[in-house]
Amino acid sequence: MIVRRKFDFEAAHHLPHHPGKCRDPHGHSYRLVVSVDRPVDPHSGLAIDFSDLKHVVQAEVVDLLDHKNVNDIMDNPTAEVMSVWIWNRLLPRLDGLVEIELHETRKCSVVYRGE
Repeated sequence: MIVRRKFDFEAAHHLPHHPGKCRDPHGHSYRLVVSVDRPVDPHSGLAIDFSDLKHVVQAEVVDLLDHKNVNDIMDNPTAEVMSVWIWNRLLPRLDGLVEIELHETRKCSVVYRGE
């Protein structure tokens, strides 16, 4: 069963290697979608409790990025680089992690499924 939960956070960054306007400091209203694939426990009827998923993602990602300058955490925080960083923070804590999708805007996102 694939279980997904969405998270929203605000953060600023600049892309030092970008040739265009994203080179300058700016902010985004990010949306993160985390997907976990686990078997359903026959006793509880759950693959993972939504609140358990929330607790892990909030502590490992959202609390660290929300209302922050992401350049203070990583050197070149493109959506692609951020998604790998998020994956690496969640992988040890979320059995069955299969996908994250990071939306930089309502129309633009990246999907990462690990290496």
